[in-house]
Amino acid sequence: MLSSTSEIVVQGPTQSLVIANHRPITFMVGLNVLEDEVIVQSCLDEITKVFKKHHAQIIFKASFDKANRSSHQSSRGPGLEEGLARLKSIRNKYHYPILTDIHTEAQASKVATVADIIQIPAFLCRQTDLIQAAAETHKPLHIKKMQMLAPHEMKAVIEKCSAFGNEQVIICERGTSFGYGQLMLDPLALAEMKTFKVPLSLDVSHALQFPGQGDAQRICAGGRSTYTLPLAYAGISQGISAIFLECHPQPELAWCDGACALPLSSLDYVVEQIIKLDCFIKANPPKCI
Repeated sequence: MLSSTSEIVVQGPTQSLVIANHRPITFMVGLNVLEDEVIVQSCLDEITKVFKKHHAQIIFKASFDKANRSSHQSSRGPGLEEGLARLKSIRNKYHYPILTDIHTEAQASKVATVADIIQIPAFLCRQTDLIQAAAETHKPLHIKKMQMLAPHEMKAVIEKCSAFGNEQVIICERGTSFGYGQLMLDPLALAEMKTFKVPLSLDVSHALQFPGQGDAQRICAGGRSTYTLPLAYAGISQGISAIFLECHPQPELAWCDGACALPLSSLDYVVEQIIKLDCFIKANPPKCI
């Protein structure tokens, strides 16, 4: 049975957030991975200032562990216990709902004690046991579409969640593999997946990635964060529920995917422009003829 849920209610620390393709855009904003306290605090200070100014709906995202790194030498983050403790502290202090990802079934129940939304990484979106463990937490799920999957294949992922008793699913587009080391975004993939009647998000940051083309000395992916806003516009034009953005005060020094991260100094402008276009699109929604 295909889920008919069109709105997701996220029970945040102080209030509920409603996420839907027809409602004002929600921002999933934060860092790729929890770095040292100074960097995280710098991001939180600017995020708080920007979203207080624009009165937009926000979910804070950060990973406690980047298990899917290209090299064993790459920085992974603080790990499960310390990472969850830090995310819990952020949730309590700033009252932001928390989004973080899991990589194993054993992590699901522990992460659910802190996270308001559980994310399934793109490479793992077909892992049935992982999907089951996440679904059985009864938390909303943010599931990224694998880079090698066609849009219609995500219908089966949604049906898995429903079979395991969870219809609170947000599907995330994050680009599609286009030859070696290249990703492309097909806006019509979003239009097609809207027929599944679930909220959709666009991971702008990772759709800008050049997999395997980063600095060989640092063993990292390349990217093109300069084009954050143009790519965001392409996704927003289809009338979606959320935009996923990673930011950093010094992207060139980020532990992971710095080449894709939005410079923190640009966050205010980018958020303002996204809201403007989203307001127009939601007032004039695109329709299939």
